[in-house]
Amino acid sequence: MKSSAFGKLYLIPCTLSNPGETAVTPEDVLPQLIKRTIDCLDHYIVENEKTARKFIKSIHPEKKQPELKINVLNKHTEVSAHYDFIQPLLNGENMGLMSESGCPGIADPGAVIVKLAHEKGIQVVPLVGPSSILLALMASGMNGQSFAFNGYLPIDKQEKKQALKMYERLSQERNQTQMFIETPYRNTKLMEDLVQLLQPSTLLCVACDITLPTEYIKTKTIQEWKKEKADLHNRPCIFILHKI
Repeated sequence: MKSSAFGKLYLIPCTLSNPGETAVTPEDVLPQLIKRTIDCLDHYIVENEKTARKFIKSIHPEKKQPELKINVLNKHTEVSAHYDFIQPLLNGENMGLMSESGCPGIADPGAVIVKLAHEKGIQVVPLVGPSSILLALMASGMNGQSFAFNGYLPIDKQEKKQALKMYERLSQERNQTQMFIETPYRNTKLMEDLVQLLQPSTLLCVACDITLPTEYIKTKTIQEWKKEKADLHNRPCIFILHKI
């Protein structure tokens, strides 16, 4: 029985890549609860319609795609559209929120919908699934008690340098792991900057292609990274540093 006249907003995590490309099948990664949830939902807010439909089909092949009512939420979506998107919830219909990969609301535009749901008194139901940020942190061997995810680095060269130096300083002062990401085609240049700008003893973990057969996760000092070349071009990466 519903606790109010409103529907529930289900936060549905999906695979970190195309469903057929993961090292394990979606059934192994995601609990059957997600399939049961998808079975009951026809309304969705997603970051990318094509990948959302592909994921739904991989999890629930019997789900009738033409019946799905999908709104796309990304960086180009007008703020004025957010309220329209949640109308089914306000009318008593349950909805699903999906990122293009991983967990909705985490480094993902879906957070604005979750915030709006709370403002309207709509129940938010998070479901268990993979997060590249947490998986990378787990595998890094760095401080998981105190950490910060800083999102994308600045594009400007000088601002990027200042940001990296700041993260390194904060890491040492607070004993806090610092995490960030970069646009995949800039990974190689970023790695060059990290090796040049950070202190030799600073630990750096590079985690890319998480859950794929090509998964690459290594933690080394900057001094050690100077001796190793990693092919990171156009591969989704999480960068983690810790200055002891």
